[in-house]
Amino acid sequence: MASASAITYGEQDSAEPRSKLRNLTETAVAYGLILLVIWSPRPWQRYLWWIAAISVITVTCTSYEGRNALGLRMTNLGRSLWIVGVALLLAAGAVLVAARLHTLHLPSTPLAFFATYCAYAVWSGVQQFLLQGVFLQRLLHLIPNSTRAAFAASALFAIAHLPSAVLTPLTLMWGFAACLIFLRYRNLYPLALSHAILGIAVAVTIPGPVDHNMRVGLGYVRYNPHRHAHAPYPLTNPLPKP
Repeated sequence: MASASAITYGEQDSAEPRSKLRNLTETAVAYGLILLVIWSPRPWQRYLWWIAAISVITVTCTSYEGRNALGLRMTNLGRSLWIVGVALLLAAGAVLVAARLHTLHLPSTPLAFFATYCAYAVWSGVQQFLLQGVFLQRLLHLIPNSTRAAFAASALFAIAHLPSAVLTPLTLMWGFAACLIFLRYRNLYPLALSHAILGIAVAVTIPGPVDHNMRVGLGYVRYNPHRHAHAPYPLTNPLPKP
């Protein structure tokens, strides 16, 4: 595996590297705010969500390394589309198993399916950008080994999904695999699409009382199976609807 400096600095558009202190500060602040959002009650959660969003946008803009470093490019798109195929196969397998176990719960029509999961697909892309574009980018500057940096980023991703016994291990495995794939292809789009496919597969195959409708943090702890039994969408967004 190539060194972290070769991967990051070789891809970025800016020639001037950031200091380790700056990378550490940006990582700690962004991640700390995300955890605050996940574990805060309303109405504080909504206010903190905006603070976290503005902070992440500010950090990204002021530390901009170019679209190549962030994976927002068309290069290697075709070569990395196999990831989407693997995600579709895994999702299809999960659906078949859930159908046999009678745990499959799909919206009644294709239009209802689109309306239900469209917002989640967008949120999947946002999560993937946070994982690779924000945290992995900075950890590559802090950790001299790119594989270890990828694992550290996936660990942060998984911890943000606590205390869910379903999502925490799944996000650890997916996060690590996605980071390694990103380091090879430097393209975010197939990973975002694969994330959406796999997340929706979890949403429609695992009963709500088991994964608390994909809630995390305080939302997971306060989940009420009677109140949320028929929630039609995966609720990994830090601002879920009641």
